[in-house]
Amino acid sequence: MKSLLSLVAATAMFVGVNAMAIDADKLNAALASPDRSDADKALDAGRKPVQVLSYLGLEEGMTVLDVMSGGGWYTEVLSYAVGPEGTVLMQNSPASLARGTTEATVTARVEGRLDNVERVNKDLSDLGLAQNSVDFAITNLNFHDVYNGNPEAAQAMLQAIKAVLKPGGTFAIIDHAGTMGMDNASLHRVPKESVIAAVREAGLTVVESDSQVLRVPSDDHTLAPFAADLDRNTDRFILKLTKSM
Repeated sequence: MKSLLSLVAATAMFVGVNAMAIDADKLNAALASPDRSDADKALDAGRKPVQVLSYLGLEEGMTVLDVMSGGGWYTEVLSYAVGPEGTVLMQNSPASLARGTTEATVTARVEGRLDNVERVNKDLSDLGLAQNSVDFAITNLNFHDVYNGNPEAAQAMLQAIKAVLKPGGTFAIIDHAGTMGMDNASLHRVPKESVIAAVREAGLTVVESDSQVLRVPSDDHTLAPFAADLDRNTDRFILKLTKSM
């Protein structure tokens, strides 16, 4: 208990005295804004952003890195959550931006709307960010593709995020839960145990791994996320990680 309390105190020191917990009511009101698309709002029930970010300890005023942000659903949520004194770094690789309509979607979401968002259109291998400069990093439903495709690439990804994360900062991985021994690559899932082993290999510390916020017990992990029977409502785990002092 003493070590955990020390970690909490140290984290508060590194994110600054002006940081304060997100206001759930204010964030809910922002998410209900008519300025936000119906398509984005439709994802809220399954992704539970207010509960997730409260659980992870996100605070107003933080500098946040949204890793592999895609079209930016989480970027927009984070923008509202950290407020005007915070900053959201929206990372996408040039290759991912060139696929389909991603660039157009990102541009429409950010420009003229989200003033506290800075785009980081760079590969993870060369983020161009200062070391120990990020309070909070998150990647949502991405790690499985990197890990299943190439575990060494997943290690490189973790090391890149670790480098820019402040000591005592938070890194969150959210993903579709898989089962050991299954063809998780085809199912676009990953076992939580595999991710825990990978993050520990990268030198990150697991703070919390047993959240029930995104658990869906009826999902037996045998279907891919876009299967009609699931309606995108998969069983998901949340890993709350930190970088040692």
